[in-house]
Amino acid sequence: MTTSDDSNDFDHTVEDEAASTGAAADSSDLDEELKKLPRLLRYALLSSKGEEHIQERLVAEINEVCPGLAATSAWIATQTSAAGLELAAELDRRAVKQDEPALRSLSDCVRVFSLPLPCSAEFFDDYRRVGKALIASFGKVCHDADEDLCAELEEFVFGWAALPACSDLVSRHASAVAGAARLGPLTAEHRLTAAKVALRRKLKEEEERRKQRDAETASTSELQKPPAPSAPEHSVIVARLSEQQMKNAKLKDVLGPFKGIVNVAMPLVEAPPLHVVRSALLFEFPYAAEVIDFALADLVGRPTVRLSPLLFVGESGGGKSRFARRLGELLGVNVWRTDASRADGAAFGGTDRRWYSAEPCHPFLAVAQGASANPLVIIDEIEKSATRADYGRLWDCLLGFLESETNSRYPDPALQTNLDLSHVSYVATANSVDPLPSPIRDRFRVVRFPKPTSADLDALLPAIIADLAKERGLDPNWVPPLDGTEHIAAAQSWHGGSVRLLRRIVEAILRDRDANATRN
Repeated sequence: MTTSDDSNDFDHTVEDEAASTGAAADSSDLDEELKKLPRLLRYALLSSKGEEHIQERLVAEINEVCPGLAATSAWIATQTSAAGLELAAELDRRAVKQDEPALRSLSDCVRVFSLPLPCSAEFFDDYRRVGKALIASFGKVCHDADEDLCAELEEFVFGWAALPACSDLVSRHASAVAGAARLGPLTAEHRLTAAKVALRRKLKEEEERRKQRDAETASTSELQKPPAPSAPEHSVIVARLSEQQMKNAKLKDVLGPFKGIVNVAMPLVEAPPLHVVRSALLFEFPYAAEVIDFALADLVGRPTVRLSPLLFVGESGGGKSRFARRLGELLGVNVWRTDASRADGAAFGGTDRRWYSAEPCHPFLAVAQGASANPLVIIDEIEKSATRADYGRLWDCLLGFLESETNSRYPDPALQTNLDLSHVSYVATANSVDPLPSPIRDRFRVVRFPKPTSADLDALLPAIIADLAKERGLDPNWVPPLDGTEHIAAAQSWHGGSVRLLRRIVEAILRDRDANATRN
């Protein structure tokens, strides 16, 4: 499987990491400020300072969560990059199977100590993943931590981020940690911030007096103005309209079917137990275990369902579209399917209110259909989208929905207000990525979807028979598995490849069984 990993694996909270029990967290030489840092920042800072026995502390934490792990012993014994990266990969796999966010941060810490210099193409994805994790963790603590500590963290975080492009500026014999510390001093933002602290303190009293004067002179009407509606936990207000907008005569016709979700906090579907979803998907798609783990890894540690954009690429008949649908159904979210070959930007992105056929964008329609703020939108056969720009290309329209900066305030042309669509998940399918423009490829995590082989026949048959029974309205227990002769016929007719073809073969065998059944 080839992947382009842009996964967001860093949504677990700082408290989750800091509260974990481990040798490093309880060490007496760590001050209180350092203990509050996320695990990855803590180890990065200690390593850049040259503290002793750092790796032993990390191993103690790993053994506490995963005792007796063979990959851990191999890393301790060899101290090689290959052994470290294999341990990191094993921790990632266990994070998905056990639904344990702490294993993801431990995996990133192992990569910090294991990645070699220079940063070759072989290790680029690992460097990039650790860099994103460092920046995400730093962004959570930089506003609350001491400025001097922030300055040290900033040096290492952005020094690491510069390694893939500037590793030739440091010694080839240096470790990745030493390289990050070498490049880090090029940034000085928090040093400037520290110099301004004294001035802020002097101005603070003046600012408080000014606010007090403003509050005293505020009009009574403003003081009594009702606050804007807020959303409770695990919900979000997708569409906000003022009273004046709601009274607009031109908007009434468009707004009619959606009045129940405007200015209303829409619930976010909570993530189910990942091991249950994984088992169900493996039953139906036994040949796609790596794809299943890759897709579900994005949900580790998340309280609600939200996937970073996924693009499944593979030959026709492999089950990409059905996998995308079943992924959404098993996660419990509403699934909205768009056929890219029949869609254009004007339809998907919404049509302007001035047209009689004005309609909101498809993601908002998916929200309305499922009565939840985090549906799954499937864009089937995205590479077959029309390339003419008469009504706007679908590819160009999608860019605004796939970026967090724009999808949280998408200007819907029909409702003429900004919609918060930041919790909508997007999954696309394609037979090839070649026709797709580079901006689209960059925004999706591209996953190679495999096709089953003849060796997968026995694993596929139970799920296919159960699905055919469901279509007939029968209990699967009333449809026995294929007997010896029927199994031989299926094996001789299907040699791997298209699941669609195997389904037709099994359907024909079941019809023949019914036709030749003994009647009372």
